Amino acid sequence: MQIIKANFGQVVNVQGLMTTRQGGVSLAPYDSLNLGNHVGDDESAVKINRTLLVEKLALPQQPIFLNQTHSKKVLRLPCLNDFDLNADAVYSDQPNQVCLVMTADCLPVLFTNKQGNEVAAAHTGWRGLCDGVLEETVRQFRAAKKDIVVWLGAAIGPQAFQVGNEVIEQFMAKDPQAKDAFIPDPKDENKFLGNLYQLAKQRLNALGITEIYGGEHCTYSEKELFFSYRRDGKTGRMASLIWFTEK
Repeated sequence: MQIIKANFGQVVNVQGLMTTRQGGVSLAPYDSLNLGNHVGDDESAVKINRTLLVEKLALPQQPIFLNQTHSKKVLRLPCLNDFDLNADAVYSDQPNQVCLVMTADCLPVLFTNKQGNEVAAAHTGWRGLCDGVLEETVRQFRAAKKDIVVWLGAAIGPQAFQVGNEVIEQFMAKDPQAKDAFIPDPKDENKFLGNLYQLAKQRLNALGITEIYGGEHCTYSEKELFFSYRRDGKTGRMASLIWFTEK
């Protein structure tokens, strides 16, 4: 199973990672480590892949898989028995609680504090990013914003994320500096290319969060490593997850 390890600087008791498409049992076009059970893959294959995820990575618990809807709702772990899985971010201040989100072009964002006793994961598509899912996730933290450390997982890169002017207008309505994250698409005079990484950093910086790692991959162009909805349409989902252990 090939994974990408998250970097949180000097925080030593926090485990963060992102899966790739490699290391599972699903068949094409979900080959092979598809963790999403909502994309048309064989349910038994997804179940095996999720079991492999727990076993190969020695997770402290079976993670909860959210029903992601491009909202800004945050689920807090541990949950009561009647909790609602409709959320796009998950937070915990308890050890060994695995916070997990799934993506296939959207930006996965993992959070911790420098004390290593708070963690969160957010599924950040452009709609959720524009509407404030990062801000809502940060709002769960007790730590000062200057003590929050963030890692940006693999998302569609700035050379592949084509959008219309209406997307730019929605971002600029919330933050005028968002315009800097878009350039004209040289291949289509009516379209623009957006930089999700830059947009996320703008929002995080505005909150006072400056220690940000990651953000160097492109799910669209790195076909051997990542699923990409924009590239393939029918495809699988990767997971990004984070938890902390007792010091």
